[in-house]
Amino acid sequence: MHIDTTLLIIDSLKILFLIVIIGLFVVFLWDVFQKEHSILRNYPLIGHFRYILESLGVYLRQYFYAGDREELPFNREQRSWVYRAAKDADTMIGFGSTRDLTPLGTIFFVDAPFPVLGSDISKTTPVTVGPFCRLPFTTNTLFNISGMSYGSISKNAVLALAHGAKMAGCWLNTGEGGVSPYHLEAGCDLVAQLGTAKYGFCDEKGNLSDERLKLMANYPQIKMFEIKLSQGAKPGKGGILPGVKVTPEIASIRNIAPYKDSISPNRHTDISNVKELLDVVEHIREVTGKPTGFKTVLGSYEWLDDLCLEIIKRGKEKAPDFITLDGSEGGTGAAPLSLVDYMGLPIAESLPVLVDTLVEYGLRERIKVIASGKLVMPADVAWALCVGADFVVSARGFAFALGCIQALRCHTNHCPTGITSHAWRYQRGLDPTIKAVRVANYVKNMVYETRVIAHSCGVEVPRDLNRKHARMVTENGLSVSLAELYPERVPGIKLR
Repeated sequence: MHIDTTLLIIDSLKILFLIVIIGLFVVFLWDVFQKEHSILRNYPLIGHFRYILESLGVYLRQYFYAGDREELPFNREQRSWVYRAAKDADTMIGFGSTRDLTPLGTIFFVDAPFPVLGSDISKTTPVTVGPFCRLPFTTNTLFNISGMSYGSISKNAVLALAHGAKMAGCWLNTGEGGVSPYHLEAGCDLVAQLGTAKYGFCDEKGNLSDERLKLMANYPQIKMFEIKLSQGAKPGKGGILPGVKVTPEIASIRNIAPYKDSISPNRHTDISNVKELLDVVEHIREVTGKPTGFKTVLGSYEWLDDLCLEIIKRGKEKAPDFITLDGSEGGTGAAPLSLVDYMGLPIAESLPVLVDTLVEYGLRERIKVIASGKLVMPADVAWALCVGADFVVSARGFAFALGCIQALRCHTNHCPTGITSHAWRYQRGLDPTIKAVRVANYVKNMVYETRVIAHSCGVEVPRDLNRKHARMVTENGLSVSLAELYPERVPGIKLR
């Protein structure tokens, strides 16, 4: 019996070996006679290793070949800090920094000779957004969750972010996919975003619906409304959700057909200039009674002057309650490479320009500034506050807190961590209960270390940071104060 079994196994292996040989021979013949790939035609069979290794390289480099601070869009050092902060693990290091302190644009913070004692650091100062609204929003939060729609990310990811935001006391931006039950479930503060397709806020013809606005405004956890003009991943192009990710539930929320690409217009059909932008802002604010602003990526600066002049003409109470400024550093959304790589200005250049323009027109106190764009570390948040932001928001930082490994497969529905996949095979690995705690931990540790930077600079609270507290390395290798690079503007100077 034993001998018969052994012979059967041997015969099976022979058949398997023969099948493999025949298969390889077929591939060999196909390689030789096909004309599409020159490598395969000249190097049949072995040429396939080139494509296999190329496809694996993007995943292997981060583990074996790239240094801790070499990768893009986020290097291992950045990701590791977020992972540790999210797990509430020790973020201390030993034996000195591995950060290169010499490149042009490197930021340093200015330590005070007599820093504020840790026990003197008070809570973050409250800020009121929309003082002319029927329902203004006052919050102590400093670091918040940027827009990631239900559709671009999974149900479990939305639940984890919503419950984590509730624990941390920060807000969650819904992204342009509409307000889902999973956003509302935790009762966290929400910023409802209206993308160019107005998903969740439009009638059957795609026009802005007052009924939908009123319905959303009735939810007390929705604190503000944000009109998305553009985002860092793709300035000048609307949202792109591949059909494979448009499940029936997502299609129902967006009022579109399931399993067909969800492609938003590249701009709002009812907003083609600053006058129409202010008209829509005022309309939404009047209908909802809640603070309303817009999100954009700066390209040219001139239109900011047009915007501010029109605001002054109408009166400051007619101004947007906030402006969310995104950088061109990319983002969570799927986008053409040409836009990701080349369109728009990075946040390091555009944020000072926006803040200074608002100061020059006497609008800085009226319009709150929310900074976005690859700000995932405490130093990033501290820099934005030094330059003049009121709040900082992040999307990819919170994706890392959820367990993102930067697999770069967000748009394929094959995200290995389940953050951007609706397939149960992947989504089952993301436990919202556990990940919510990590989201809250990330916020807690981000705010704590930002306070440590503020304390070291000699101020009690992070929002007291200003440009004299940071320096930037210039062409000659020496650092210059941001207060010198971006001199203090005279309020209202452009109106005189």
